[in-house]
Amino acid sequence: MDPKTLKVRKRLLEDFNYYAPVALQIRTKESEILPLKLNEAQKRLLEVIDTQLRTDGKVRIVILKGRQMGLSTAVGAWMYWWVSQRKAQKALVMTHKADSTAALFDMTKRFYDNTPVELKPQTKYSSKRELKFGVLDSGYMVATAGGDSVARGETINVAHLSELAFWPKSSANDILSGLLDAIPNSRGSAVFIESTANGVSGPFYEFWKGAEQGKNGYYPLFLPWFIDPGYREKVPTGFQRTPDEEALVERFGLDDAQLQFRRRKIAEKGLDLWNQEYPNTPEDAFLTSGRPVFNSHVLAKRLPDVPDIVDRMALVQTGGHYSDFHFEPDPRGELLLYKHIDPGEKYYIGADVADGTRSLGINKSDWSVAQILDSKKRQVAIWRSQVDPDYYSYVLYHLGMLFNEARLIVERNNHGILPNTRLGKDFNYPNLHTEVVYDKISDTETVKLGFQTNVQTKPLIIDQLRAEVREGVIQLNDKTTIEELMTFVVDDAGKMTAEAGCHDDCVMSLALANHIHEGAFDPVESTDEFYIEAL
Repeated sequence: MDPKTLKVRKRLLEDFNYYAPVALQIRTKESEILPLKLNEAQKRLLEVIDTQLRTDGKVRIVILKGRQMGLSTAVGAWMYWWVSQRKAQKALVMTHKADSTAALFDMTKRFYDNTPVELKPQTKYSSKRELKFGVLDSGYMVATAGGDSVARGETINVAHLSELAFWPKSSANDILSGLLDAIPNSRGSAVFIESTANGVSGPFYEFWKGAEQGKNGYYPLFLPWFIDPGYREKVPTGFQRTPDEEALVERFGLDDAQLQFRRRKIAEKGLDLWNQEYPNTPEDAFLTSGRPVFNSHVLAKRLPDVPDIVDRMALVQTGGHYSDFHFEPDPRGELLLYKHIDPGEKYYIGADVADGTRSLGINKSDWSVAQILDSKKRQVAIWRSQVDPDYYSYVLYHLGMLFNEARLIVERNNHGILPNTRLGKDFNYPNLHTEVVYDKISDTETVKLGFQTNVQTKPLIIDQLRAEVREGVIQLNDKTTIEELMTFVVDDAGKMTAEAGCHDDCVMSLALANHIHEGAFDPVESTDEFYIEAL
C-alpha cells in the first residue's frame, strides 16, 4: 500500500467524521438513500464522543433528546464504524420494542450493504439480529428489552441502550444491571444510554440525574428540539406572538417559524406531551406518564432551585429508656435540614409509616417519612428511612422535641397504630394530633390518636396540598419530595396514587403536615408613624 493510500486508510480508521460520508448510507425522512451527513444534534454527540476518547479512552454518555433528531442513527453509525474496522469487538443494541429493534438492525444492514468494497469487512454470519465479521472476529447484534436473554456471560465492547425510559418497568433495572456488568470498564469500550423522557422514575431518569450530579461517570448530553433545522413551519399572515412565546424568544432565541411549528405540535399533542417529546430544557422533559395531580410546571421550575442541605443528623441511643435518645450531626444521618432550627419558631410534622422492610432493590419497598414545616410553610427538614414501626416511635418523639415540641400528626392506618399508641400513651408526647370520632350507633364520641386516611380523607388532604403547591404558598426544598409530587398521578381507575415503580411516602407525609398547619404566617412590618405611636 503506497504512503498516500495508507494515510487515507489510517484516517478512515481513526476519524469517524471523515469515514461517515464516504462509507455510510442512510434512508432519509424523504425516503431517499443518501450518504450520511451529520446534522447539528449528531455533530454535538460526536464532539462529546471524540472528547471522551481523547481524555478517558472510553465513552460513557447518557442522552436526553427530543423526538426524531437522528441520535439513534448517529450512535448506530458510530458503532458500526467502530466494530467493522477493528478486531475482536462486539456491539449490542437493545431497544424497548421489537419493531424498533428491527428498524435499527435494518439500518445497520444498510450500512453494511452500501459500504465500499475496500472498507467492507468479510461477513461470516448474518441473521435477522446479528452480523459477524469473520476475519476481524467482531460482531454486531440487536435485542429487545424483556424479550431476549442476552449478555449473560458475554463481554460487550460497545452498547447502545435505546429508549431506556420505555423499557418494561418490572424488569428494566435487572436487564440494565446485567448489560452493564457485561461491559468492561476499559479503553475502547463505549456505552450510549439514550431516550426521550418518560416521567421522573425508572433507570433512565436515575442515570440522567446521576450524570448531572457527576456521580456515575456518564456525560449528560441534552439536545433541545430547536437545534433541529427541520422543526420549522411557514409563518401565516397576521402571526402574533403570545406572552409565553415572547419569553421563549428571549430565553432561547426562537424565531416565528419555530414558534409556528411549536403551536401546531401543541395543538396535536397538548402542552405536557410537547414538553416531554420536544423539551426546551431537561426539566421540561421529565413529566409523568399519567395525569399528574400536582402542577408539573411549578414543580419542574422549583426543582433546579432547591437549596443545599445545611446539616444532616442521626438519632443516637444512650440508654434503655425512651428519653435516652438524641439527634446529633452525622454526615450520613437520615434527617436532612434545609434551614437551621430556630428556638423561637413553631413547627409542624407530618409522618407516614411504612412496615419497615428493607429494600432489596430500587423501588422494592416503602419508606417511613416525616416532613417538617415551619410557621411560614417552608419545608425546613425531612427524615426518611426504612425502619420498624416501633423504632419509628422513638424517632418521631425526639424529632418533635428537637423541633420545639412540634405539632405532630401521624397516620394511624395499619402500621401507624403502634407509633400513635406509643407516642400518645407510653411517651406522653405533648403535642400529638388527635381526632374526635362520632359513633352513630352508640351516640358517643371517642378521641382517636393520629389521622385515619381513607377514601374521604385522602382526597381532602391531597387537594389541600395541591392548592398550596399550585399557588406557591408552600416552599419546597427537598428534591426527593418534589420528584415524588411529580410522579403522583390519577391512574386509569381514577385513584390518586404514585406512578408505577414510584413512591408516595413523601407526598402523604407532606400532605399531613400541611393539613394541620395553621396557615403561613408572615408578620407585617409597618413604617406608619401613627400606627407605631398608637401601639
